[in-house]
Amino acid sequence: MTIMTQENNAIHWREVIEYAPTGIKSKILLEDRTCQYILMSLSLGKAIAEHINPRNATVNVIEGQGLFTLAGKEISLESGMFIFIPANTPHAIQSSTELTFLLTLSEQLT
Repeated sequence: MTIMTQENNAIHWREVIEYAPTGIKSKILLEDRTCQYILMSLSLGKAIAEHINPRNATVNVIEGQGLFTLAGKEISLESGMFIFIPANTPHAIQSSTELTFLLTLSEQLT
């Protein structure tokens, strides 16, 4: 189930951001044939282990701080950061505060 529709095409972050006491919350905001927009909220100290995705992705940090590892390179996360993740590139994330970001999965660039 998605949160947004063509009739409901605007939201305010404060209305949809939720943190699990000790985990990760994800909400699909919208999806179509080429993109998926997912709101990810990590509780304090939560990690997503290194993995790859067959699609290009972007991370747009809305609030909080953490550490993002992209192909072995560490990137400090804070509100306003935008990261592009090429398809099949190893990446991981660790929150140092409650952390929320918009994850966008798209088709590979050709």
